[in-house]
Amino acid sequence: MLTNLDLRSNGLGESAGKALAKTLCKNTTLTNLNLYNNQLGESAGKALAEAEALCKNTTLTNLNLGNNQLGDSAEKALAEALCKNTTLTNLDLSNNYLLGDSAGKALAETLCKNTTLTNLDLSYNKLDESAGKALAEALCKNTTLTKLDLRYNPNLGGLARKALAEICVSYKNIILLI
Repeated sequence: MLTNLDLRSNGLGESAGKALAKTLCKNTTLTNLNLYNNQLGESAGKALAEAEALCKNTTLTNLNLGNNQLGDSAEKALAEALCKNTTLTNLDLSNNYLLGDSAGKALAETLCKNTTLTNLDLSYNKLDESAGKALAEALCKNTTLTKLDLRYNPNLGGLARKALAEICVSYKNIILLI
């Protein structure tokens, strides 16, 4: 029974990513999936969400989609899927340099609704100050997230960093890396 699948740095590309999305809808054993650095691109990222792979799969707890050039539309689709997902606890979206403020805001909205995610890595992206503020507001409502990595988001800005730090001190026990 396959529970861990590590396909990092295999150059899978978009078509393999889309095929994998279809498979995840039916899989009932996989708990850990590492797709780091596979040039999945925006359409494969959207396929993971739109094929309802993250909505229907009830076993996946760890997903690494880092360094796949997912882009904002894929990230927004993933954010929507995370609102319905009830098993994912760790999500790595690091090094998707195309991830900007609109995706960051969509992920912030997701954090207000998601009740299972404990670790979210958004490091090495292009989140701006408005996305940072939205994430700070979401942390007030989220009761499960224990680690949020926002390092190396050069456009995050001082006010957003301050708001995030204040939320962490005032409202919850969270490891915040900024």
